[in-house]
Amino acid sequence: MRIPVPPSLAESAAARSGSPVTPRDAATIALVRPGAAGPQTYLLRRQPRMAFAAGQYVFPGGAVQESDADEIGWVGPDAATWAHRLGCTPEMARALVVAAVRETFEESGILLAGPDAHAVASDVSQPWAQDARLALEAGALSLADLLAERGLVLRADLLSAWAHWITPAFEPKRYDTRFFVAVAPEGQRVGSLPGEADRAHWVGLADAVQAVEEGRAAMLPPTLVTCRELATVEVHRLHDVAADRVIEPIEPRLVEVDGELFLENPIEET
Repeated sequence: MRIPVPPSLAESAAARSGSPVTPRDAATIALVRPGAAGPQTYLLRRQPRMAFAAGQYVFPGGAVQESDADEIGWVGPDAATWAHRLGCTPEMARALVVAAVRETFEESGILLAGPDAHAVASDVSQPWAQDARLALEAGALSLADLLAERGLVLRADLLSAWAHWITPAFEPKRYDTRFFVAVAPEGQRVGSLPGEADRAHWVGLADAVQAVEEGRAAMLPPTLVTCRELATVEVHRLHDVAADRVIEPIEPRLVEVDGELFLENPIEET
């Protein structure tokens, strides 16, 4: 599959020279929920001033932080199980799962944690949650400390691995990102916008894809591809479908066809 390169990325590719930047480890979660016309997902539009993916619609997510390696209350598949699924060390696998949950809470207010393996937090619309989101974003609080303070454990069983994308070599900012999926817990609502976004909303996955194809919205290729894939998945089958996927690193390559630049997925037929 080939995806046209937006003008901004084309300029970046043309100007880039030298050795590729080493990508940072990162994690993101595509939150989904049932909708009247099909599955929906929660998307944020990044501020136009951002250095990476400015103006693009994205899932909640971000880079792994040092505190994501802290010991944390945890239920569900262990780090070794995640390592096998994600193709990395157990230590990195644990940090990726923690980063995914932390970033999702920071950027959406959805917290994939609960008092035990059978429940999820139900009071995340309270003032303490907003304060915690701001503290996490500022680096003044770790997810491990937050959960310990609230008597909660991370619900690793609520996530499934979906894909593994690496930013193309020509980009000045690069990320080695694991994509997870999760069903938004019943009873939880999204919170206020994070500082990095100027718009956020639940949207039908098919509608999101159509908006990009018609030029009414912008997404980086990994987000667009993931939305296309999830648009055909019934929400109640999300984790079963995810479990059957083969996850391999995808690093799109730049190709030129008839004078136009495209990003091409090297593991798919074009």
